[in-house]
Amino acid sequence: MLRPLSTDDVEALFAYRSRPDVCRYVPFEPMTRKVIKERLATQWANTELTDEGQALTLGIEVAGTGQLVGDVVLFWHSREHRGGEIGYVVHPDFSGHGYATEAAHGLLRLGFDQLGLHRVVARIDERNEPSAKVARRLGMRQEARLVHNELFKGEWSTELDFAILRDEFLRSAPGAAS
Repeated sequence: MLRPLSTDDVEALFAYRSRPDVCRYVPFEPMTRKVIKERLATQWANTELTDEGQALTLGIEVAGTGQLVGDVVLFWHSREHRGGEIGYVVHPDFSGHGYATEAAHGLLRLGFDQLGLHRVVARIDERNEPSAKVARRLGMRQEARLVHNELFKGEWSTELDFAILRDEFLRSAPGAAS
């Protein structure tokens, strides 16, 4: 299930967002409880997207247990071009169960169905193969490999850019006409 994050989630968020291995390939450093509380009161407090330039971060909750195991984000980059971007992070103890794929699929549905986005991208560090696999499972195609395009956390990073268009997503949805 996807749901808004709350102050009740501080410990669950800290359990994975404080880990250096989780933060290695994503654009944030290991977080303290204080940083998590600040984000919950600001950036993560947003529960809807109303215009470009905004982001929506939702928690990934296991339906049977109510346990928060990760989070996903949808960025609305452009109203004119109807573009967005997704990101996802899951506690390593819960990886391999399809949670990131299912949650990111939910965000794609939100972006395409509710916001009317035309195109959604995912930008992934090439060394983060599990994240690239999630993008591929979502039906996203790799459109670019940008070699050493960014000095990221003190080293040159090669970025893989994935994308999916609204009509591609709708064709791949369960029950879609072939």
